[in-house]
Amino acid sequence: MVLIADHSLRFADVVVGDVDEVGARRALRAQIARLERQLADALVTTFPHDSVDVSVPSRQGPRLLDLGALEALRDDLAERLRAAREVLAEMAARRREAQQLLEAMYADPARHRFVRLPRGELGLPGCGAYEVRPRLGLVGMLMGWWQVKLSSGCPRTARGEPAASLLSSN
Repeated sequence: MVLIADHSLRFADVVVGDVDEVGARRALRAQIARLERQLADALVTTFPHDSVDVSVPSRQGPRLLDLGALEALRDDLAERLRAAREVLAEMAARRREAQQLLEAMYADPARHRFVRLPRGELGLPGCGAYEVRPRLGLVGMLMGWWQVKLSSGCPRTARGEPAASLLSSN
């Protein structure tokens, strides 16, 4: 009979990190989580018109990251968030310019003859474009009567084969 007391239990040496390292890891993980949330918010802000890269690079499978790797990940996320914010600022500036152009088109259509402004540039969903057109066609063009019109814009879907060719194939 073998008694448990006869066996000596040996535990592997457990390396406990410094208290400062544990706190630093916790702080870095909190910063990374905050940056990931902000990057996801940037993606939601641009949806569906443009996209921001929010992919997570592979770190060669699951593993515990050391302080250096956590800092590198945080710095990478901070750089990607900065780039996403630049894209958002550029989009906002383009939309602001497009809105000002639309207001100018409505204020003085004769100065903006045949200018076409797609709804997508204004950040509006759907097809269509605002366009300055002559009222009453050629007569309006000669008389200087201009108006801003919103086209329905969505292109028609392609038609299938004509019915005659379907009947002749039988």
